This record gives sequence, C-alpha cells and structure tokens, in this order.
Amino acid sequence: MPVSRIAVGSHREVYEVGALKAALAEFISTLIFVFAGQGSGMAFSKLSPDGAATPAGLISAAIAHAFALFVAVSVGANISGGHVNPAVTFGAFVGGNITLFRGLLYWVAQLLGSTAACFLLRFSTGGLPTGTFGLTGIGAWEAVVLEIVMTFGLVYTVYATAVDPKKGSLGTIAPIAIGFIVGANILVGGAFSGASMNPAVSFGPALVSWEWGYQWVYWVGPLIGGGLAGVIYELLFISIRVMIDRVSSSSPSLPSP
Repeated sequence: MPVSRIAVGSHREVYEVGALKAALAEFISTLIFVFAGQGSGMAFSKLSPDGAATPAGLISAAIAHAFALFVAVSVGANISGGHVNPAVTFGAFVGGNITLFRGLLYWVAQLLGSTAACFLLRFSTGGLPTGTFGLTGIGAWEAVVLEIVMTFGLVYTVYATAVDPKKGSLGTIAPIAIGFIVGANILVGGAFSGASMNPAVSFGPALVSWEWGYQWVYWVGPLIGGGLAGVIYELLFISIRVMIDRVSSSSPSLPSP
C-alpha cells in the first residue's frame, strides 16, 4: 500500500551531497522550463497587441511549454528524476517514492529556480512584466477543479512512463510524453486558468510581479491532482501487481501427473 511506504526520512538528507546535487538539478531544470515557457508568453505579448489571449498565443504557449518541459525533464532525469514541479514531487511522496525531507528540498529548489528565471527574464528584456496567472470567465473553485484534472493527467503520465518499475522501454519517451500532456492541457485550460499544473510556475511570476491574486488556486489544485494520481497509480497498478507477483511466486506448484 502506498501509505505504508510514505517515509519522512531524516533532516540529514538535506546535507548529503547526492541530495544537494539533485536539488541543484531541480533548480536548473525549473529555471530552464520557466525561462522558456514564461519568456515565450512575454515575447508574444511584445509582438502581438493581444498577446497570449489570442488562439495563436495559446498555441505558441503550448508548444513552448511542451518543448521546454521535454528538455527540462530530460536533463534532470538521471540526477533528480526530473520532477520540475512541486505537484510531481508531492505525487511521488504520497506514492512512497521520495522522502518528505528530500521532497521539501526539491520544493525549495523548484521555487527558487522559477523565481530566478523570472528575475532573469525581467532583467534581460529591459524590465518587461513577466505576467502572472489569473482566471478568465470562471470562478476560483471551477479553476481548482480544472487544475486538479489537468495535474492528475500530468502526474499520472509521470507515473506510467517514468516511475512504474514495469515501464520498460517506455521510459525512454517519458520526457516527451510529459511535455506533450502539458502542452495539450494548456490548449484546454490556458484560456480559463492559465493551465499552471505547477505551483512553482505560478509562484515565480507572482513573486517577481508581487501580484498574488488567486495564487492559492495554483497550489490547492495541482497538489490535490498530483496527490490523487500518485496514490491511485501506486495503489492500483504497482502495489497490487507486486502483491499478486508475491502470491504467485509463493504458491506451491502442482505436481505433474
């Protein structure tokens, strides 16, 4: 069961060289992702009067985020697992695949990476606003549900292609599958909630711009969605499979007639 595997770990983990290297990898991967993803929105806003509010802007944002996440996950996968997202880290934690202390270290690195990316974007564009996530035409709780569903799909994809021990050769396409689901979700939810699916992605622009409207939506929704995906996949498709395999291997074979 996933709950039985949840581990707090030790505070000493945050001083271990391996954990610090993993945190640095998460920082760099998140910086790469947010710089490209948020920067594409800033560039399109500069080139088009209506910016990302147009269909072309939405498609551009989806493509930029899909490509950037594919790269960010790829470069971090062999070091930290390439989470690049507090919701993914939370999903891994509730599924028993990362300790609490290591997960918190990842969170700090991801939030710092996003913030650094937004500061760099503002500096390198002559002070252009980075933009923040907001709601368009829907209420806060509708946005929460939207973020839950989209993040569930994202973290479920992470589990199926990267975490599942039986993933086999499917693991080689994990980064591109993860990028694709984020790009597809942006096409669905981008016009309503901005399609964050990632508390770090919404935190960095909010901090740099100091605009915190509906920021809680982009924490509550993704964390619930990521947590549900982690528990459901781990419980239904990993833990049960392991139990069945154990029962099968311990069952005595019938003698030949």
